[in-house]
Amino acid sequence: MELRLYNTLTKEKEVFAPLDPARGVRMYVCGPTVYDFAHIGNARPVIVFDVLYRLLRHLYGKDKVKYVRNITDVDDKINARAAQEYPNLPLNEAIRLVTEKTEKQFHEDVDALGCLRPDVEPRATEHIGEMRDLIDRLVKAGFAYVEQDHVLFEVGKMQDYGRLARRSLDEMEAGARVEVAPYKRNPMDFVLWKPSKPNEPGWPSPAGIKAPGRPGWHIECSAMSWKHLGETFDIHGGGIDLVFPHHENEIAQSRCAFHAPIMAKTWMHNGFLQVEGEKMSKSLGNFITIRELLVTEKFGGQKWHGQALRLAMLKTHYRQPIDWTVRALEEADKTWREWQGLAIALSANVLEDMSKLPSRPLHPAILKALQDDLNTPLAIAELHKLRNAAVHDHSKESAVAFSDALRVLGLFKDDYSLQSQLSDAENKAVEQKVLERNAARAKKDWKESDRIRDELKAMGVVIKDNKDGTTSWEIAR
Repeated sequence: MELRLYNTLTKEKEVFAPLDPARGVRMYVCGPTVYDFAHIGNARPVIVFDVLYRLLRHLYGKDKVKYVRNITDVDDKINARAAQEYPNLPLNEAIRLVTEKTEKQFHEDVDALGCLRPDVEPRATEHIGEMRDLIDRLVKAGFAYVEQDHVLFEVGKMQDYGRLARRSLDEMEAGARVEVAPYKRNPMDFVLWKPSKPNEPGWPSPAGIKAPGRPGWHIECSAMSWKHLGETFDIHGGGIDLVFPHHENEIAQSRCAFHAPIMAKTWMHNGFLQVEGEKMSKSLGNFITIRELLVTEKFGGQKWHGQALRLAMLKTHYRQPIDWTVRALEEADKTWREWQGLAIALSANVLEDMSKLPSRPLHPAILKALQDDLNTPLAIAELHKLRNAAVHDHSKESAVAFSDALRVLGLFKDDYSLQSQLSDAENKAVEQKVLERNAARAKKDWKESDRIRDELKAMGVVIKDNKDGTTSWEIAR
């Protein structure tokens, strides 16, 4: 079986192979701008490319995959938040406090979603030198020009600009919100560097500009991917909203700076997310952060476990739009808790050493689904089959394959204790089931009593009937 990935650049599924097998797979994904809590739409690319990262590590080995996801810490929204939260501090100090706090929040949230940390998480402010270098190259090669202390990329100098978005320059100009400015030769020309305003952070400028300045948005990713992955690399990912202008402009900058036919071999983009059938927005009152889903009862009247959110996300193919609904979360939460309980029971009763799981090959049906452009809905359907075989057929092979697949999908960790994950509501639900079982036992309805016991066991809950007539329960270890 071959790994096939849909390439936005060619609009086709292609057999994937690393550009340089000796260096392994090199992947770059656009990361967060750290000024506030990440919303659930931000979680989608993090989860999608985490699954791809896990799959690539499984196929090629951990030491043959390098995953880079940047952190943007130069942005007008960051400046505004810093001035608002720390009005009495120097702006640079305030910006540092905001970005450090927000980056910590982001890591906590995506960790809760079961996502691995990337191999490298470069910050934009740590790569200003690489940005200036790229800009100087572009000016020297005639692809960029200086005007009024700005440096701009001259889009008309690149013949196949728009190839990723599959739109001509005229079409893009007609549909884009472009800044009309006197320093532009063409409305579509985009900023590589701009002068810093008063009370804004600034750095020594490139291209002979004497005034301090700051980078444009697009040049950041070109600089960071070059620094950590090279002039060309294997996979570039992000949300579908980044295709134009961000990724289109990245391609233009990098290709022209290095005179290369490509920037990345494969471009992958996840689809949009909406909430209960509507576009998510603060004006509609349906804007939801990852943190709110994890620790408040704002959505659906309950707190949600991070990996239940992950499963809900993976039930839709990454390239398709996803409708984030309470009903879908409830279904995913029920399934995940059953699978989690079973995996914990298997780790105690079937599998001697869960840490050895990644060394075994994945079940062929799971691997086939994931190698077909990350078909996670199909992989989840196969997981249901493996679960049924493990429980009903008492198949040890299916049990092992089930737990292996959960790991590669990021739905199980070694250090999970289900007890530590139960909320007050979930504890009450277990207590209610125990009461129902006791009532069935009092009626000598042994069939119903056994059914409830098995249901609790599947959740990782062990029932103990004590000599004094009481019933207690605990989490399977």
